[in-house]
Amino acid sequence: MTDLTAVITGGNKGIGADLAECLLDRGYKVVSVARNPSDNPKVINVLCDLLDPAATARAAEEIARFDVTHIVHNAGLIWPNLIEDAKAADLAGLTQLHLAAPLTLTQAVLPGMTARGFGRILFNGSRAAMGVPTRTAYSATKAGIIGMARTWALELAPRGITVNVVAPGPIRTDNFWSIIPKDSDREAALAARIPVGRLGEARDVTNAFLYFCDPQTSFVTGQTLYVCGGASLGSIQL
Repeated sequence: MTDLTAVITGGNKGIGADLAECLLDRGYKVVSVARNPSDNPKVINVLCDLLDPAATARAAEEIARFDVTHIVHNAGLIWPNLIEDAKAADLAGLTQLHLAAPLTLTQAVLPGMTARGFGRILFNGSRAAMGVPTRTAYSATKAGIIGMARTWALELAPRGITVNVVAPGPIRTDNFWSIIPKDSDREAALAARIPVGRLGEARDVTNAFLYFCDPQTSFVTGQTLYVCGGASLGSIQL
């Protein structure tokens, strides 16, 4: 299949930027939906704060102009708090970012995918869906992604559209370093507890996304692939 166009939320940095670069190298057109533009001049930027429902709706109208074959819901925030300090507003905000925004954006491109009889819908989930201290809002909404993706997979499979989740463990990105100081003893200790003996890199996650993006990966849908160095196999304090 030719003329592939991928929309990536948060395609301007971290995992999203790395995936954008790899897809561009494979001949895709790439559109980033994010608060800030990508540094890559080949990326088309749709600037949007996905925490804002009205702004998300406007971005959905804009991406609907493109002949979108792939949509990757990558943008995410953590907002850590122990239960005593967790806020209902955190749940509402991350529900908007991790669940409502993907719904709005996907609905905008779904008619085109349906007409084409082909589409790839992907989510950046998290190993935290299995539970991590201080992640009340984050874990809840990332777990919600899995349920929503499985539902969409059942509904959209007859249309030739697959829906899958990549669920990273600790990955060395700005999001990770906002919680754990870069090059700190805590970072080293965490790496030592990962079964493979290291933290993940953005490219580890990108490689998983590329598998699900492939037009030939048509018999895999509704799945969650943990890219976590084995951290999902047992209890680990992240």
